[in-house]
Amino acid sequence: MKQDIELLSPVGSFENLQAAIQAGADAIYFGVEQLNMRAKSINSFALDDIARIRAICVRENIKAYITLNTVMYEHDMQLLKTILQEVKKQEINAVIAADFAVMEYCKQLNIPVHISTQANISNIESVKFFANFSDAVVLARELTLKQVRQIADEIVRKKIKGISGRLMRIEVFVHGALCMAISGKCYLSLHAQNASANRGACVQNCRHAYKVRDMETDEELMIDNEYIMSPKDLCTINILDQVIESGASILKIEGRGKGPEYVYTVTKAYRQAIDEIQAGTYTNEKAEAWKLELNKVYNRGFWEGYYLGKQPGEWTIHPGSSATEKKVYVGKGVHYFSRIKVGEFILESGSLARGDTLLVTSPNFGIVKEKIEKLVVNGIEAAKAIRGDLITLPMANKITSKDKLYKIVEEKNG
Repeated sequence: MKQDIELLSPVGSFENLQAAIQAGADAIYFGVEQLNMRAKSINSFALDDIARIRAICVRENIKAYITLNTVMYEHDMQLLKTILQEVKKQEINAVIAADFAVMEYCKQLNIPVHISTQANISNIESVKFFANFSDAVVLARELTLKQVRQIADEIVRKKIKGISGRLMRIEVFVHGALCMAISGKCYLSLHAQNASANRGACVQNCRHAYKVRDMETDEELMIDNEYIMSPKDLCTINILDQVIESGASILKIEGRGKGPEYVYTVTKAYRQAIDEIQAGTYTNEKAEAWKLELNKVYNRGFWEGYYLGKQPGEWTIHPGSSATEKKVYVGKGVHYFSRIKVGEFILESGSLARGDTLLVTSPNFGIVKEKIEKLVVNGIEAAKAIRGDLITLPMANKITSKDKLYKIVEEKNG
């Protein structure tokens, strides 16, 4: 029997939401206000956005989960209750939670819950306990696939059912940034900058270069590289069949702070891989091709995480992204000629030439990425456009002034 697999994509903006839908996500997760683990890294959605997000997801027949997974203090309770009342009203599919106050309020309101990776669930007894509050658990990121399989088998053997009466589901991360701390519960940012990672305010001190010195001898220790606390990104596209075989049924992509091109590219690759696995046509060659696509968007280098039993992490070798491509902002939408399906853009920075690859991002349709075959500048066909020029491009989707135009350039450090 074909396993029911759900692909869960990150959404930090309406552009990302549309990109996830475009690429074939089964579900999305998002945060609102300051009570989520990406509160400071993105422009979080507001309370009023929940209804619009839900309406879009219902129209597209995908699920919507909201993250309320930070440490909660007493002064957060009123905002938490206000958010949960709106979640209940809009019938959001589930809340991703780590704090017991969130779980308890959700239980009172009969709102489904997924237990966050912040809870560090690593054994079947923890699953049994959290089954009193939830229907799914996000397992600790440090587990091996063998350990995931053991937990999945025990759920079936012991018939561990969630609050809905159905067997508990297992959710795991398959792609994206990893933290040096166990399941992301880091205190380095709070210690160094008074900005708590567990309140969504991480300043990512771990991504800096460091030298290690013995305080007694004053000798500098030899290490492989300076980025000793910055792990490479998780990428399971080469072992996704094994991840699915472990019993995980919700496959989660990290990246609510990333751009829509990241959400689209990563979601599309994993959508295709899942479909190929279920069709029995997944191959190593296809996995390598998908990995080349994943390399084009933000990443710090890739490894399979701890799933295959590796104890020490794999660390980045330079700061920032290792992507083979980057986007450079050049302009925005001005007008759409619906009869002839042409979009007009104004160049606000840089230049464009025939043969360049463009990226258009939109809160209404996601992304369009294509090579310029014909460039019309100020109404005349031309080889190049510069700042201040108006250009027109064939566009199947209506564009607005909220749509942004980028040029894709190759990166040498990829």
